[in-house]
Amino acid sequence: MLKVDKINVSRGKVQVLWDVSLDVEEHEIVVLVGSNGAGKSTLLETIMGGHSLKSGNIEFLGEKISGLTTNTIVEKCICYVPEGKRIFYFMTVRENLEMGAYIDRARRQIADSLEWVVDIFPALRARLRDQAGTLSGGMQQMLAIGRGLMSRPRLLMLDEPSLGLAPLLIETVFATIKQINSEGITIVLIEQNAEQALELARRAYVLETGRIVAHGDVESLIKDAHIQKAYLGM
Repeated sequence: MLKVDKINVSRGKVQVLWDVSLDVEEHEIVVLVGSNGAGKSTLLETIMGGHSLKSGNIEFLGEKISGLTTNTIVEKCICYVPEGKRIFYFMTVRENLEMGAYIDRARRQIADSLEWVVDIFPALRARLRDQAGTLSGGMQQMLAIGRGLMSRPRLLMLDEPSLGLAPLLIETVFATIKQINSEGITIVLIEQNAEQALELARRAYVLETGRIVAHGDVESLIKDAHIQKAYLGM
């Protein structure tokens, strides 16, 4: 579904990604594991058109998307929910969700999408008229993911969705990710909570200082001594 082929990316004068390649199959969950500053967010931002490639190529469903604008990439059914929620605090919950459906393809089915999202996140249904800034941190994260779903993506990329949440809410977020995937949406997940994230996924990639240093099925990676020590606290 998604093919990233040997991309090199710089931010300013500093190169951040070095010959990074990954593949994502339709309907699967793929986890990106790595420490802070490894380049994980830059990778997803680049897929979304946020950074230019020095070299390499990105394809989605067999079509080249590197070099396209972000709104064009969203039209092609890819959505990125960045770290830190980034909701519109002084807009209502409903208005935040509707902003996720700004592209023509999604706006035509906005009512159905809204009902779908509040079915996934029932806690938001009773708060649709409330300002988003009055929500708890956990509900704001639900809103951020829900806003992304309003674009009706086939590929959903999530950046640290459990960051700063209480353990019980983290479990809720992971259960929701599993539910979204069960409805046919492919997911790429960045998550510091590596152990729980790997339980969701079939495959994973390990990114260190801008390079893919390991990848494969989760069962094999979990047995790797370096990954156990660096990311699983074992």
